[in-house]
Amino acid sequence: MNRRKFLTSLSAVSVGAVSAAEQPQSGHLLTADVLIIGGGTAGTIAAIQAGRLGARTILVEAGSQLGGTTTTGGVNLPGLFHAWGKQVIAGIGWELVTSAVELNNDTLPDFTKPTGKQHYKHQVRVCGPLYAALAEEACLKAGVQLRYYEFPTAVEPTGDGWKVRLAGKGTNVEVAAKQLVDCTGNASVVGMIGLPRLREKTTQPGTLMYRLEGYEAGGLDLTALQAKAAAAVKAGVLKLTDFNGNIAGYLRGGGTNAMHVPDADSSTSETHTATNIRGRQSLLRMMRFLKQQPDFAALHIERMPAETGVRETFRIVGETTVTVDDYVKGRVFDDAVAHSFYPIDLHVEHGVKPEHLKEGIVPTIPLGALIPKDSKNLMVAGRCLSSDRLANSALRVQASCMAMGQAAGATAALAASAGTTPSQVPLTGIRRALAKHGAIVPKA
Repeated sequence: MNRRKFLTSLSAVSVGAVSAAEQPQSGHLLTADVLIIGGGTAGTIAAIQAGRLGARTILVEAGSQLGGTTTTGGVNLPGLFHAWGKQVIAGIGWELVTSAVELNNDTLPDFTKPTGKQHYKHQVRVCGPLYAALAEEACLKAGVQLRYYEFPTAVEPTGDGWKVRLAGKGTNVEVAAKQLVDCTGNASVVGMIGLPRLREKTTQPGTLMYRLEGYEAGGLDLTALQAKAAAAVKAGVLKLTDFNGNIAGYLRGGGTNAMHVPDADSSTSETHTATNIRGRQSLLRMMRFLKQQPDFAALHIERMPAETGVRETFRIVGETTVTVDDYVKGRVFDDAVAHSFYPIDLHVEHGVKPEHLKEGIVPTIPLGALIPKDSKNLMVAGRCLSSDRLANSALRVQASCMAMGQAAGATAALAASAGTTPSQVPLTGIRRALAKHGAIVPKA
């Protein structure tokens, strides 16, 4: 064989090999008792709970790690687990949070000290990447099959459950599951099935939870900086939402939770891309502005998350809808499976003014709010639960989502075992399973 023929044949072999390797794997069928879509705040806990109850569990996460808002979203201070001097949310989420604190030699807040209206003092700061690793370990120990970089492309009901097609990097598989739990935060699976979802015309702004360091906030001329920032906004160098119009508050917090990204939306790849870009561009504008001011020569980023945190998109229409009146009055639902505790926390473009609960009030989350109306073998957990907008602004926080995730995971596992649908699982069995795994179950 001459050199030209040899190179031609070698090229053909190489191209053929690459083409074969790039072909998605098809025809691969997986089976599960419980399939959970979304490995965020709620989905991670739901998967661990279902696995610990013996259910064959698959957890699908479109990203690279577990934890969602707590990790990828950069809100590494989950709460609130305590209310009025006592713990109201515990279980698997609390287990992971305290494990992360202990392993990293961090400290828990003093929960015996009342916070008044400074509720953030009872939020628990954790190392996000460490929390993600511990959550992953807990899933593996519970026998959960983790599938990163995948998402559903089709969802079809079957006689005894669901058939879900998943696509990912070089992967195309089907899952036959008895129970399906939507923990996407956007009720994406519920939408694919064709069940109704609700959302507002204008959603709450998002936040890129970065932190800047390298300056002394106490020694700054804040009046002069505020004037310069206002001038920069007028000139188009800054946007008012970059610092929510308050340079003093922004600098005291290092930027953390002191900026807003208007129209933040994570419900599609296109809107999520735009949201993340706007968040990062806001950071760049602020850094460049501050670096031009005296006293900021050493300015640097102490931490910056991979994504802009999104507060709301879609909510389901459930068997029960939690209203703001239910929430602020602390209604104990007949089918309550978890507590929630947080102020009404509706963000607007230039800030937020939390409305705190009256002393002694501890709201509850009903099982019916996690079950889409007229559905079968389907649940949700996380911020997309059935609630009105104001109630949702409090229910969406991490500790509450962890609690409802555990309730959904337990209910789905029990339904799969009994060959029934979630609404038909006896409440006594759900509550008993939750209590056995450390959760705090509301009492009538």
